[in-house]
Amino acid sequence: MGRSGRRPALGAALLTLLAVGLGFYFTFAAVQGEFGVFRRVQASAEKDALIAQRDALKIEVARMENLTHRLSDSYLDLDLLDERARDVLGLVRADEIVIH
Repeated sequence: MGRSGRRPALGAALLTLLAVGLGFYFTFAAVQGEFGVFRRVQASAEKDALIAQRDALKIEVARMENLTHRLSDSYLDLDLLDERARDVLGLVRADEIVIH
């Protein structure tokens, strides 16, 4: 009849080994692959950093638009013009003392 201590067939062992190997491969790909969990976390962090950078640039653009408007032909802020001339050209009035 049949032997009770017989080893499993070689085909069944190879099939099991193949299934376990595929399981490990797909698990690794799901965690560390190009579209895996780690890549998703990295992309999310990069997105947050870029959003923060965009917001900082929006604030800087608004500040520059304000300064540009204040120096335009239709509206001239004399205090700002004086400040910019002193800064860019290094101008100093005769009655002022410069401290470095």
